[in-house]
Amino acid sequence: NMMASDGHCKTFDAGADGYVRGEGCGVVVLKRLADAERDGDQIWAVLSGSATNQDGRTNGLTAPNSHAQQAVIRAALASAHLSPSDIDYIEAHGTGTQLGDPIEIGALRAVLAGTPRPQPIRVGSVKTNFGHLEAAAGIAGLLKTILSVRHQIIPPHLNLRHTNPHLTF
Repeated sequence: NMMASDGHCKTFDAGADGYVRGEGCGVVVLKRLADAERDGDQIWAVLSGSATNQDGRTNGLTAPNSHAQQAVIRAALASAHLSPSDIDYIEAHGTGTQLGDPIEIGALRAVLAGTPRPQPIRVGSVKTNFGHLEAAAGIAGLLKTILSVRHQIIPPHLNLRHTNPHLTF
């Protein structure tokens, strides 16, 4: 029961019933900003910070650890010298599972909620467009975000008909 029965990833939807496998890869060229500017490179994005961690103890593969997710979000904000009020878009992992999506949104809320902001934070997941690219899932989300900023448009979040009642955005 881990795979979506109809082959469609329904991240954040009440009908989410599992993830969809996809295949893909992605490449980014990383260079210090000063070096890229000096060399006249076309700069598509500046990564201000990053963070990684391990999910810790969970109840299984589809049950992420909210505390570990909160910790990595806080670490990423600190690494980038950003506060929660600086965030206006989140590219979520968003696998499309009834249990994992609410845990992820809950972790985001725990870190980002309660901060005054001019507009709500937008949340998306590239997995609704072409599935979970396994080892390339992170780079797919990064590339989607870079292209969204560059073109000033967020691609449609597909297959969302009725919000999962266990989510509180």
